[in-house]
Amino acid sequence: MHIVCPHCTTSYAVDPAKLGGKGRIVRCSRCKETWRATPDNIARVRVPTMAGADEMAGWTDPPDAGEMPSIDSPSIASDLPESPETRMPQQNLAVARTPPARQDNTPRDNTTRDNKRALSIASRFRDRLRSLFVFHRPTITLNTFCVAMAPLVLALVIWRVDIVRLLPQTATFYRLAGLEVNLRGLAFKDVTTSTETVDGKQVLVIEGMIAAQTRKPVELPRLRFSIRDAHETEIYAWNAVLEQPALKPGENIWFRTRLASPPPEGRSIDVRFFNRQDLAAGNGA
Repeated sequence: MHIVCPHCTTSYAVDPAKLGGKGRIVRCSRCKETWRATPDNIARVRVPTMAGADEMAGWTDPPDAGEMPSIDSPSIASDLPESPETRMPQQNLAVARTPPARQDNTPRDNTTRDNKRALSIASRFRDRLRSLFVFHRPTITLNTFCVAMAPLVLALVIWRVDIVRLLPQTATFYRLAGLEVNLRGLAFKDVTTSTETVDGKQVLVIEGMIAAQTRKPVELPRLRFSIRDAHETEIYAWNAVLEQPALKPGENIWFRTRLASPPPEGRSIDVRFFNRQDLAAGNGA
């Protein structure tokens, strides 16, 4: 059987035996309306439709119920499938039956304030670390690049001899750039060729000067002279030993060599220092 709140028409399923013969005072947990529910009222109650059943809620006893028996009957809505509308009244009933707990927000407020302060400090510390370690992409202009590269280019030019001595493969780079790399520290100057006749024979004369370009004394190796034809093929070569074994920094020495009856097909003459490749090729004479 059911009883209905006369104020909000909320229906409750109750056991008539719990009301007794005289009935008892009950209170609607939804609108807080109180009234006396008797067995006669139950007999005259009309069950609401299904549309109205979605809004039913539980009810509780009023404070002045006295010695009347307790009624704890489920709502008619408990027989329906659960939905947000049917669950909400039962939550209201639970709240109505549970006495409000004493709330003291002072410790919690202090804890919350401390947590917020700690989070703020941690956030500032994280931002500071991020600003220290984040890489900012530099803005490089053409002028900045040229200024930065100028010392490097100057060093490559000034110390090119040491660089080529350490890395021989860089000699080709300097040659393409038009820079002379003299590992020996000796240079040929004013080299000339001429011919003269001695006893009716033609004699080729090659002469010139060797200059020391180092800051310390340097040994003088043997000189190597070669004659090449029109195809740049070496057709004749000979060596010459200088009288002075070494040169001091800035010192010069003259040399002169002669070749009787030079090859008539010769078109060019090379003058250089004797090296290890010549020794390996068997041109040590």
